[in-house]
Amino acid sequence: MSLHKHIENLKEKISNTSELNDSQKSDSMKRIEEWALEDKAFGILENELLKISLFFEEVFSELGIK
Repeated sequence: MSLHKHIENLKEKISNTSELNDSQKSDSMKRIEEWALEDKAFGILENELLKISLFFEEVFSELGIK
């Protein structure tokens, strides 16, 4: 699966989860967009999202990213 598809799946999971509050969802989306604009290494994005919530460990595993 391409990185772009992983990112789209990640955004969808964030939007549809009840495990994150609106602030966490907004912060997560913001970090994803910043990452895409700055073309950072994906590992940096993973670390930033894990700082928001451990929810992302499960999501990354489900998406086959980690």
